[in-house]
Amino acid sequence: MSPALPNEVKQLIDRQQITDVIYRYCRGIDRCQFELVRSCYHPDAIDLHGAYQGGVDGFIDYVTHQLATYEMTQHMIGNMLIELDGDTARVESYVQSIHRIPPSAKHRQARDFWVGLRYVDDFERRAGDWRIAKRVCVLDWTRTDPVPDGGWKFTDVDVIGRRDHTDPVFHPIT
Repeated sequence: MSPALPNEVKQLIDRQQITDVIYRYCRGIDRCQFELVRSCYHPDAIDLHGAYQGGVDGFIDYVTHQLATYEMTQHMIGNMLIELDGDTARVESYVQSIHRIPPSAKHRQARDFWVGLRYVDDFERRAGDWRIAKRVCVLDWTRTDPVPDGGWKFTDVDVIGRRDHTDPVFHPIT
């Protein structure tokens, strides 16, 4: 049996495990890996996410439909404050998310929809596993920018991000 870890070391491990959940959530959303998103929540968790307010299964259905309207998304985590209290934690994560909207009959050129927001999460450790028990998505600002037609174009040799299991992150680098 290994000796007990000092409390400071336990807290560092807890913080890293919580941080990993937030990062896994972002990967799951941006790569449309919905079982990965689901793994970030306790089964009875609640997500108050804009127009959606309810449980995890409903949230997965909601976000699956929402993400289908975008060519690509990218969620970037900035400041993250983790306030530990035993087997619970309040976590505030600053987020900038970018959503590429394809051209349509109404809008002839692609647009980038930016959202500045914060995830305010109540985490719980159950059976040694940190997950989100309740999330409030706090919207701080938005902005929409047209994507110029003459902008940078990817070439045949560029590695292009994908929103599914074919993305390079899921395959060995050769």
